[in-house]
Amino acid sequence: MIQDVTLRPVEETDLDVLFEFMRDPESVRMAAFTAEDPDDRAAFDAHMRRNLAREDTTNRVIVGDGRVVGSIASFVVEGDTEVTYWVDRSAWGQGVAGRALALLLEEVTTRPVYGRAASDNAGSLKVLTRAGFEVVGTDVGHAAARGAEIEETILKLG
Repeated sequence: MIQDVTLRPVEETDLDVLFEFMRDPESVRMAAFTAEDPDDRAAFDAHMRRNLAREDTTNRVIVGDGRVVGSIASFVVEGDTEVTYWVDRSAWGQGVAGRALALLLEEVTTRPVYGRAASDNAGSLKVLTRAGFEVVGTDVGHAAARGAEIEETILKLG
Protein backbone atom coordinates (compact mmCIF):
# COMPACT_ATOMS: atom_id res chain seq x y z
CA MET A 1 0.00 0.00 0.00
CA ILE A 2 1.45 3.35 -1.04
CA GLN A 3 1.69 5.67 1.96
CA ASP A 4 3.40 8.86 0.74
CA VAL A 5 2.22 10.65 -2.42
CA THR A 6 3.96 13.76 -3.73
CA LEU A 7 4.14 15.65 -7.01
CA ARG A 8 7.17 17.06 -8.78
CA PRO A 9 7.88 18.53 -12.21
CA VAL A 10 8.34 16.07 -15.06
CA GLU A 11 11.98 15.41 -15.92
CA GLU A 12 13.39 14.02 -19.15
CA THR A 13 14.37 10.85 -17.30
CA ASP A 14 10.68 10.22 -16.41
CA LEU A 15 9.58 9.83 -20.02
CA ASP A 16 10.59 6.17 -20.32
CA VAL A 17 8.53 5.07 -17.34
CA LEU A 18 5.55 7.28 -18.26
CA PHE A 19 5.57 5.85 -21.79
CA GLU A 20 5.46 2.32 -20.37
CA PHE A 21 2.53 3.19 -18.08
CA MET A 22 0.59 4.61 -21.02
CA ARG A 23 1.09 1.43 -23.06
CA ASP A 24 -0.50 -0.94 -20.56
CA PRO A 25 -3.45 -2.49 -22.48
CA GLU A 26 -5.87 -2.58 -19.52
CA SER A 27 -5.07 1.01 -18.57
CA VAL A 28 -5.41 2.17 -22.16
CA ARG A 29 -8.83 0.52 -22.50
CA MET A 30 -10.01 2.08 -19.23
CA ALA A 31 -8.80 5.57 -20.17
CA ALA A 32 -10.35 5.18 -23.65
CA PHE A 33 -9.36 8.65 -24.91
CA THR A 34 -5.71 7.96 -25.66
CA ALA A 35 -3.16 8.23 -28.42
CA GLU A 36 -4.09 6.51 -31.65
CA ASP A 37 -1.13 4.16 -31.20
CA PRO A 38 0.06 3.83 -27.59
CA ASP A 39 3.20 2.03 -28.82
CA ASP A 40 4.35 4.97 -30.98
CA ARG A 41 7.25 6.34 -28.94
CA ALA A 42 8.02 9.17 -31.38
CA ALA A 43 4.44 10.44 -31.15
CA PHE A 44 4.53 10.17 -27.35
CA ASP A 45 7.79 12.12 -27.14
CA ALA A 46 6.49 14.83 -29.49
CA HIS A 47 3.26 15.11 -27.47
CA MET A 48 5.15 15.37 -24.18
CA ARG A 49 7.59 17.97 -25.51
CA ARG A 50 4.68 20.13 -26.77
CA ASN A 51 2.89 19.86 -23.42
CA LEU A 52 5.98 20.49 -21.33
CA ALA A 53 6.70 23.64 -23.35
CA ARG A 54 3.23 25.16 -22.92
CA GLU A 55 2.97 27.94 -20.35
CA ASP A 56 -0.73 27.22 -19.70
CA THR A 57 -0.04 23.61 -18.72
CA THR A 58 1.11 22.24 -15.36
CA ASN A 59 2.72 18.81 -15.74
CA ARG A 60 3.72 16.74 -12.74
CA VAL A 61 4.81 13.19 -12.05
CA ILE A 62 3.15 11.40 -9.18
CA VAL A 63 5.69 9.92 -6.78
CA GLY A 64 4.48 7.18 -4.46
CA ASP A 65 6.80 6.07 -1.69
CA GLY A 66 9.79 7.37 -3.65
CA ARG A 67 9.01 5.94 -7.11
CA VAL A 68 7.19 7.37 -10.10
CA VAL A 69 3.69 5.89 -10.18
CA GLY A 70 1.94 8.20 -12.63
CA SER A 71 1.44 11.65 -14.05
CA ILE A 72 -1.06 14.45 -13.55
CA ALA A 73 -1.58 17.73 -15.36
CA SER A 74 -3.78 20.73 -15.86
CA PHE A 75 -4.14 22.32 -19.27
CA VAL A 76 -6.32 24.86 -21.06
CA VAL A 77 -8.71 23.93 -23.88
CA GLU A 78 -10.83 26.65 -25.46
CA GLY A 79 -10.37 28.82 -22.38
CA ASP A 80 -11.33 26.12 -19.87
CA THR A 81 -8.83 24.60 -17.43
CA GLU A 82 -8.99 20.80 -17.31
CA VAL A 83 -7.21 18.13 -15.32
CA THR A 84 -5.96 14.74 -16.44
CA TYR A 85 -4.06 11.98 -14.69
CA TRP A 86 -2.65 8.52 -15.34
CA VAL A 87 -1.72 6.13 -12.56
CA ASP A 88 0.25 2.92 -13.09
CA ARG A 89 -2.08 -0.04 -12.75
CA SER A 90 0.08 -1.48 -9.94
CA ALA A 91 -1.01 1.52 -7.82
CA TRP A 92 -4.75 1.40 -8.59
CA GLY A 93 -7.11 1.20 -5.63
CA GLN A 94 -4.62 2.76 -3.19
CA GLY A 95 -5.93 6.34 -3.24
CA VAL A 96 -2.98 7.59 -5.29
CA ALA A 97 -5.04 9.42 -7.93
CA GLY A 98 -7.18 11.14 -5.31
CA ARG A 99 -4.22 12.31 -3.26
CA ALA A 100 -2.38 13.47 -6.39
CA LEU A 101 -5.45 15.37 -7.58
CA ALA A 102 -5.79 17.10 -4.20
CA LEU A 103 -2.14 18.18 -4.42
CA LEU A 104 -2.54 19.45 -7.97
CA LEU A 105 -5.67 21.40 -7.03
CA GLU A 106 -3.68 23.14 -4.26
CA GLU A 107 -1.15 24.23 -6.88
CA VAL A 108 -3.56 25.04 -9.72
CA THR A 109 -6.05 27.43 -8.15
CA THR A 110 -7.95 28.42 -11.31
CA ARG A 111 -11.65 27.75 -10.96
CA PRO A 112 -13.70 26.42 -12.44
CA VAL A 113 -11.65 23.42 -13.43
CA TYR A 114 -13.03 20.51 -15.43
CA GLY A 115 -12.38 16.79 -15.57
CA ARG A 116 -13.52 14.24 -18.12
CA ALA A 117 -13.68 10.47 -18.01
CA ALA A 118 -15.19 7.71 -20.08
CA SER A 119 -18.65 7.27 -18.60
CA ASP A 120 -17.90 3.61 -17.82
CA ASN A 121 -14.64 4.46 -16.01
CA ALA A 122 -16.06 4.17 -12.51
CA GLY A 123 -12.68 4.55 -10.80
CA SER A 124 -11.83 7.85 -12.43
CA LEU A 125 -15.34 9.21 -11.91
CA LYS A 126 -15.05 8.30 -8.21
CA VAL A 127 -11.69 10.13 -7.94
CA LEU A 128 -13.19 13.28 -9.45
CA THR A 129 -16.42 13.28 -7.43
CA ARG A 130 -14.55 12.62 -4.16
CA ALA A 131 -12.45 15.71 -4.98
CA GLY A 132 -15.64 17.78 -5.17
CA PHE A 133 -16.24 17.74 -8.93
CA GLU A 134 -19.87 17.61 -9.99
CA VAL A 135 -21.27 16.11 -13.17
CA VAL A 136 -22.30 18.87 -15.57
CA GLY A 137 -22.93 16.88 -18.73
CA THR A 138 -21.84 14.27 -21.19
CA ASP A 139 -20.33 14.26 -24.65
CA VAL A 140 -19.66 11.65 -27.27
CA GLY A 141 -16.23 11.42 -28.81
CA HIS A 142 -13.88 9.08 -30.61
CA ALA A 143 -12.07 6.85 -28.13
CA ALA A 144 -8.94 5.70 -29.95
CA ALA A 145 -8.32 2.92 -27.43
CA ARG A 146 -11.68 1.37 -28.21
CA GLY A 147 -11.92 2.27 -31.88
CA ALA A 148 -15.40 3.66 -31.35
CA GLU A 149 -17.46 6.67 -30.37
CA ILE A 150 -18.24 6.49 -26.66
CA GLU A 151 -19.80 8.68 -24.01
CA GLU A 152 -17.64 10.66 -21.65
CA THR A 153 -18.80 12.38 -18.50
CA ILE A 154 -17.86 16.03 -17.96
CA LEU A 155 -17.34 17.21 -14.38
CA LYS A 156 -16.69 20.65 -12.93
CA LEU A 157 -15.14 21.91 -9.71
CA GLY A 158 -16.54 25.30 -8.82
